[in-house]
Amino acid sequence: MSDSRAPTPPPFAGIRVVDLTAIVMGPLATQLLADLGADVIKIEPPEGDILRKAGAPPGSDRGPLFVHLNRNKRSVVLDLKKPDDHAALLRLVSGADLLVHSMRPQAMERLGLGYETLAALNPRLIYAGLFGFGQRGPYAEQGAFDDLIQAISGLAELLGRTSDGRPRYVPANLADRTVGLYAFGLMSAALFQRERTGVGCELGIPMFETLASLLFGDHLFGATFTPASSPLGYPRLMVRDRGPFPTRDGYICCMIYTDAQWRSFLKVVGRDPDLSRDIRLSDMTARTVHSDALFEMVSTITRDQPTAHWVATLRKAGLTAVAMRSLEELCDDPHLVATGFFQDATCPDGEKLRLFGPVGDWSNWRPELRHAPPHLGEHTRDVLDRGGWR
Repeated sequence: MSDSRAPTPPPFAGIRVVDLTAIVMGPLATQLLADLGADVIKIEPPEGDILRKAGAPPGSDRGPLFVHLNRNKRSVVLDLKKPDDHAALLRLVSGADLLVHSMRPQAMERLGLGYETLAALNPRLIYAGLFGFGQRGPYAEQGAFDDLIQAISGLAELLGRTSDGRPRYVPANLADRTVGLYAFGLMSAALFQRERTGVGCELGIPMFETLASLLFGDHLFGATFTPASSPLGYPRLMVRDRGPFPTRDGYICCMIYTDAQWRSFLKVVGRDPDLSRDIRLSDMTARTVHSDALFEMVSTITRDQPTAHWVATLRKAGLTAVAMRSLEELCDDPHLVATGFFQDATCPDGEKLRLFGPVGDWSNWRPELRHAPPHLGEHTRDVLDRGGWR
């Protein structure tokens, strides 16, 4: 794409965000706003966001997860149970465009920070709550964390069903990060709507329903119809031990999905490319039903040659193929190096960090690291003494 880089304000320049979130889900959503130019003031209790200490080096208040969720923000410490600090927050809210919290709505009400109270103070305010469960159901007041949502949404059981039968969690904060991304999209839409109407709104963004919708998008499958045409579960994704195909010296991923891709694959491995000769391959419906057998067939073929052979051979045949990578290998991946994915930064206090910046290329603006992830309360005096917003 073109790279004119004419001086253009960031998309959310001038947008003011009060960030009352902690841990992963909310901080990811507000970091995306900050990356696009919003002035995000992170309100922390005196002890700070709990993730500050997770994996932090001795003497540091910035652990690795905190670092990668809180760039481009300012940190203000307030004890919201103290009248003066509560009043300071209200002053910030009166000039804010968006307030984001990750508490249960009932806890926000007890703090005197419910939507009706703050909307009366600032009718243009968008008030976004990121919490465990939608407020119209029996789970409304339950708290939630990533593992809990992975379990109750069906994800942990699905992972067990497709491996050794033992339920397990994805080794990433998948629920938190998925809902954080979804929340960013909804908050952006609410800001756009507010520009049209001049009036703010309340958003409720539940983890449970969001992750359930993501999973049912694949796995409601035959139960989409009444009566059901087949059981729950998309067969291609339910293959036991589904994963990269084994090779002689590693693993490879190759997408073999359409009729044309199957013909190319069968031809290049010396098999009959006429799909009609094998009922399992004849069309998409048949391949979906027989996903387990086809996965095993491909695995048997790929075991005979090393990974490099398959990458070259399959790409030459017009198929997309990649070698499986480890996290360690990705740290030096040539594509990530060429695109500047990792960024080494020296903070004002001298601490050196390896960061990765916002993803996405703009023809008229360049996302950048404007502020290092803040120390606890680093901007408290500056924000409160100057009346808050820039």
